Formats: sequence, C-alpha cells, structure tokens
Amino acid sequence: MNHTTLRIGAGAGYSGDRIPPAVELAEKGQLDYLVFECLAERTIALAQLERSQRPDAGFDALLTARMRAVLPACIRQGTRILSNMGAANPLQAGYAVLAVAEELGLPHVKVAVVLGDDVLTTLCADGLSLPVLESTQTLADLQPQLISANAYLGAEALLPALQTEAHVIITGRVADPALFLAPLMHHFGWAHDDWTRLGKGVLVGHLLECAAQITGGYFADPGYKDVPNMAHLGFPLAEVSAYGDAVITKVTSSGGCVTVATCTEQLLYEIENPARYLQPDVVADFSQVQLTQEGPDRVQITGGNGHPRTDTLKVTLGYRDGFIGEGQISYAGLGAQARGQLALDLVRERLAQAGYAQFDSRYDLIGVNAILGRGSPDTTQASAPHWAPHLRRHSATEPTNENPEVRARVTLRVPTLQHAQHVAHEVEALYLNGPAGGGGATRSVREVIAAAAVLMPRSAVHTTTVLLNAEGH
Repeated sequence: MNHTTLRIGAGAGYSGDRIPPAVELAEKGQLDYLVFECLAERTIALAQLERSQRPDAGFDALLTARMRAVLPACIRQGTRILSNMGAANPLQAGYAVLAVAEELGLPHVKVAVVLGDDVLTTLCADGLSLPVLESTQTLADLQPQLISANAYLGAEALLPALQTEAHVIITGRVADPALFLAPLMHHFGWAHDDWTRLGKGVLVGHLLECAAQITGGYFADPGYKDVPNMAHLGFPLAEVSAYGDAVITKVTSSGGCVTVATCTEQLLYEIENPARYLQPDVVADFSQVQLTQEGPDRVQITGGNGHPRTDTLKVTLGYRDGFIGEGQISYAGLGAQARGQLALDLVRERLAQAGYAQFDSRYDLIGVNAILGRGSPDTTQASAPHWAPHLRRHSATEPTNENPEVRARVTLRVPTLQHAQHVAHEVEALYLNGPAGGGGATRSVREVIAAAAVLMPRSAVHTTTVLLNAEGH
C-alpha cells in the first residue's frame, strides 16, 4: 500500500448499477478501496417495508451478486470493500457477505457492520416537535404514517470499522461522500477538525459517488458530447494525495472518458450552493475547485476547501402517502391521437362524476404530451433532424399533425387502495366503453412511499460497530 497516495474506486452509483465495470476495477484498478454507493432517498423506506415482512431481508437485492463477483479479486489484491448496501438491515447484510465468502471458499473473510443510523425510536420518543424541512408540518404530523427515520452518518461513524481487520464494511444510511472520505481519514490520519482536508475528501467522494456519471454515463449526447466505447463503459477511480488533491481516472482498457467536461457536470450535480455543501463531517466548499486535463482520461482536481460542520444531522423520513392508480391503453392508425384524447376525456368525466376531481391527476398521450405537457408542440410538426431527412414531409398538403399511434395514460394519486383500483378499472373499461380500436390496456396500483427530512442534534445519534467472521461475532 502506498502511504502517499490512496487509490479508491467507485463500484456502483445506485442500487441497480451494472456489475461488470466493478469487476474490472477490482481486477485491474490496483485499488486500496472499492466503494459501492447504492442507497437513494426512498430506497431505505422501501427496504424497511421489506424487512417488516421478512426479518432476514431489507438489504440491497444485488449485494450477494456484487460480492460474488468482486470478493475473490479484492481479497487476493488486498482491496477493502465499503458499502451502504446494508440499507435497512446492515447486520443481516453482513451475514449475507459471510455466506458468499464461504460459498467462494474464502473462510477467513471478516465483515464489520456499522449500526446506529436508524433513529425512528429516538425521534418518536423525543423529536415530534421537529419541523419537517421545506414544509409547514412537524414530525408529529407524519408520525401515524412513518415507516423509517435514518440519520445520515458521516465518516466519523465509519472509522471504528476501518480500524478493525475487516475486509468488507457494511453500513446503512451514510452520506454518500462519507463512504470515500472515511478511508482517506483513516489512511492519512486526517484530524476530525482539519476542515480543508475534509472538504477535499468530500469533493473526491462527490465526484466518485455516481460512478459512470463521471466516465461518460448520463453525459453522452451524440454529435454534441460523444463518448467512446460506451458499451464497455468503465467506472472511475481516484488517486488521492495525503493533502487531499486528486486525479480522477479509470482503468486504461475500459470504455468511456474522463475529461474536464465530465468532471464538471458531476461536480455541479445535486449541489445547491457550491460554497456551502452541507455534509455530516464538514461544510464543503467547492467554489475554488480547479479541473485540469493532465493526460488522456486523467483530470487533476485541486482547490477544494471546508468549514466547521453543523451541530445537526439530516434524517430522511419514509412515510406512507396514499396510492397511485394508473391505467393505459393504446390507439393506432388514422385518427389515433383524436381517439386517444377522447379516451382521456371520457375517463376524466367519469372519475369527476365519481368524486375524484379533487385528487392530483395526469392525463397523458404518451408520444405527444406526456413529458413536456399539453401545451407542447406536436412533435410531428417539427422539422426532421439532420440525421433523418427521410422523415421530412414531402408535400405541404399532407397532414402534419397526425400521430400514427399513441398510448393514453391516466394516473391519479388517491388516499386508499380502493380508489386506486377504481381509477385503473375505468381505463381498462375503455375496451368496450370508449373509442374504436383500443388495445393493450394495462392497470397498475401501488402504494406511495414518500420521503421528507428533519434535522436532529448529532449528539442524539449513537453508532456501534459489530465485527463478524465465519464463527459469528
């Protein structure tokens, strides 16, 4: 291990991310750490629901597949794995990793599990007066519908796990950049109040946390922002110095690209104020960051800074918020758009007669107005793109507003399951009670799990680390 430079890679940017690029990093990246960031805002609430139905569930569905794919190479090369794939059940996730290790003939693997982000009991006992962020409500207003409350832990909570001999460290809710900051603090011995270095570490974490977004994924736009060999898009890694400056790069043989442009897009991703990026460990300051193309697929990152952390931690709340009832049906051929619009108008009127006009609703013609809204221009009236001249109309007398096929979609947000089922049924009933030629009707009913947030004193959050091995605790 190089004590002057740490190599840390991103093995995932969300729960459903691809696995082969992570394997490529594990085998060819010469990494000290491989981080899997897989936990979104609502994911943990959904995981809590799953755990309530099956006590041994509630962690990331791809955990075992990912571990099976990368664990042999990581153990062989001395790469430690760090991930929030524990979601709502980190301890059970830890045991699942051990089961994979045993299956692979790796009996000496140790797993450290970080607990303490679940603060639902604490909040319900002491924090009901806390205001819900960006809302006029308090926590007490949401309490009857609450499913989960998980604090965003920082790197500080992960350090005890890193100080063990664990090969794999599993957490629940942790601030995304903290998964990358913690190894840097541990490896280089950064102090908890070294705000400049902590800010730089958060910068590295923020750049890596979305994986392929910085190597050309979610970036490519043909003819404007071209990305080479996207079919084999690689995941990024950072070479980080003891002072916190870094080079973002990728495995040489992988597809994609690392450029100032890709890094700039990721730098600005989901940040309200670049000078005050609030994190559990530090208020990071990206306002003076400099990006320099050092070579092919190598971008140097300098200029990050930080300021003292706040006294509170953000807590994500998951709560039940009604149901979605949805139905869809397709129309094709001459007059398809007009028939689709008639179908929507009929359902709208029938639901209004049933008392549903008060509910949030969407009435869309997919392919016409489902994304840009009802005021959007008819897509067939626009001139054909330069790469498809054959789509241009050849005669001014030919119709310019006729869509050959549309799909009508009705979606309402309603308070009960029965309301949602009624919405879906009204759309399906268009088969015999609507315009001619309807087909392919589908219906969908699902519960809405919404997310909100409060701030709670960090002193009220207590974390522990459990070390697991083949023999148990």
